[in-house]
Amino acid sequence: MKMEEEATVVLDIGKTNSKLSLLGRDGRVLQEQRRPNVVLQSGPYPHLDVEGLWPWMLETLQHFAAQARITAIVPVTHGATAAMVNEQGLVLPVLDYEFTPPEESYRSKRPAFAETLSPELPAGLNLGRQLAWLAAHFPVEFARSRHVLMYPQYWAWRFSGVAASELTSLGCHTDLWNPQARSYSSLVSALGWEDKFPPLQAAWTPLGPLLPEVARATGLPADCQVVCGIHDSNASLLRYLQSQEPVTVLSTGTWVIAAALRSASPQLDERQDMLANVDVHGQAVPCMRFMGGREFAALAGGEPAAFTIADLQAVVDQGTLALPSFAEAGGPFAGQVGRVEGPAPKTPAEQAALATLYCALMTDYCLGALHASGPVVVEGSFGRNPLFGAVLAALRPTQRVSMSDDSSGTTCGGWMLHRWGEQPAASQHLAAPLQLSGLSSYRRQWQALLPRP
Repeated sequence: MKMEEEATVVLDIGKTNSKLSLLGRDGRVLQEQRRPNVVLQSGPYPHLDVEGLWPWMLETLQHFAAQARITAIVPVTHGATAAMVNEQGLVLPVLDYEFTPPEESYRSKRPAFAETLSPELPAGLNLGRQLAWLAAHFPVEFARSRHVLMYPQYWAWRFSGVAASELTSLGCHTDLWNPQARSYSSLVSALGWEDKFPPLQAAWTPLGPLLPEVARATGLPADCQVVCGIHDSNASLLRYLQSQEPVTVLSTGTWVIAAALRSASPQLDERQDMLANVDVHGQAVPCMRFMGGREFAALAGGEPAAFTIADLQAVVDQGTLALPSFAEAGGPFAGQVGRVEGPAPKTPAEQAALATLYCALMTDYCLGALHASGPVVVEGSFGRNPLFGAVLAALRPTQRVSMSDDSSGTTCGGWMLHRWGEQPAASQHLAAPLQLSGLSSYRRQWQALLPRP
């Protein structure tokens, strides 16, 4: 790269890993660095290791700054996470959403599903529950906080010093947002939190330049802009929002989130973890999800083995079925204990094949419940499993299944926020339906054994 070439940095914080990507003017990923995320068990409750991430970010940005002229940093993160800050910094550690706050009285406070389109979820996946627990158990610190920042905006604030709120993170199963009224929910006013949330900004808004001390520590230009930022699965939607035809985007990673754009609106069933996320324009998008990456790892075991079509066929032939669920949080069968019916997989390759079949069947189940129509596009980590797309295409013969060739739809979406109005070059390939003998009857058997949600 020539130093005069402009570049964008996207900070992509998933639940399992954090990634910093350097993207060129055309949206190509030029370099990236990854780091596993850590949940710290010390202190008052399990919390995210933001102070461990910060020096890694600064060091990586210093390396990137030697490669190109970086003009913007865009934060993209998972949802269900907020930071309480004042002028001195964090007033409490950033609570891990997999921690389960004691029930207490939150259920009686939360708004009805009809208001928020946010289902009641386990652990801290409803952000309102986290905040209510923190306010009750740490009242002095809660009162000292100046802002409640959604997780992307926490990092934007950390880089720029400017506090902002943004729709996509507020609108992802938080209980804090009313998508139909496009305003904060009744929970926020009932608990007197209105003043805790800073002004709303569009996800693509530049909040300001880097703080001087950050520019000095990284070598980035003093005028490098910090963009407001976005919820990660909403970042995956950005390149499809302009299409007038139905399309379903599968954002895959720790979670598999199916977002059905412009399909016939389903009757959302909160008992099955169906919900509406909110896109960058404030529109409600019907979604359904399960913890696919976590479940795949539980079934495949450790580092998944390479597997072939023959391994998939062997699993189908012997009638080995994985039944939900293999993660504790969320999904249409939350609370059910996963089990394997039939002969156990004989090899690590068959374990990975079973995990792939399970995730494809769960995705098919979600697409059916959403009445999803039109093409299906697989973004994120499942795109690196070519046989996942081939099995899904066989299960959904009336829909075209495409696999994104990008390293991450979330990273691409972050780049689009900086280059608002520009489209990256399309980078997808069609998944050919896999001809597995007996797949239809295998699917029927799996569906017949499903627990009642």
